[in-house]
Amino acid sequence: QVQLVESGGGSVQAGGSLTLSCAASADTYNNKCVGWFRQAPGKEREGVAGLSGVGASFYAASVKGRFTISRDSAKNTVYLQMNSLKPEDTAMYYCASTDRTFCVTFLGPSGYNYWGQGTQVTVSS
Repeated sequence: QVQLVESGGGSVQAGGSLTLSCAASADTYNNKCVGWFRQAPGKEREGVAGLSGVGASFYAASVKGRFTISRDSAKNTVYLQMNSLKPEDTAMYYCASTDRTFCVTFLGPSGYNYWGQGTQVTVSS
């Protein structure tokens, strides 16, 4: 069982940047598929970015070119660098992981077994 803890959320003005972190309790996390998701009030949870255990990354169209997912294996931590933030990026952000090396559902939440508690990101205009 992997436990995930997110941090780094906060409030920022449009155009600003934030970096979210997701620390895992086990180093077996390091070669597994991980993803970042978000959920705004009244909306379904949506995938934002994913990173396979072999380093392939992929992004939702709405964040491509602005967000970057990365991993520091020495720290059992995955990051989400968010630049050029927009008010529509406001949401609770969650990291998630799987028992698989490859992200078989890409940004589909059903493919992820372990979830963090979330960190709030608020972008004001």
